Amino acid sequence: MTELIGMIAAVLTTLSFVPQAAHIVRTGHTEGISLIMYALFTTGISVWLAYGILLGALPIILSNAVTLLLASTILGLKIRAVLQARSSVQGAADETSAPIAS
Repeated sequence: MTELIGMIAAVLTTLSFVPQAAHIVRTGHTEGISLIMYALFTTGISVWLAYGILLGALPIILSNAVTLLLASTILGLKIRAVLQARSSVQGAADETSAPIAS
């Protein structure tokens, strides 16, 4: 019974993450999420996965493995968006800088 309760909890919490991940992958829009939060969250999920592996607890292992995949995808897209934004800001600054006339 304990294993069943753990599996139900794991499935529900992991499934709750799927719509957010699907939306971000589909649209590529990551403006509404925090880079720091997702970096910390993804690291935390990695630690939970390691904990589950050490315990041999299948519900913890499976749910965190799937959530880690989803969170890592979102984190990667967020990092890419931040880097692109920084690059375009730098490019715009370079384009608008006029050389000093002598």
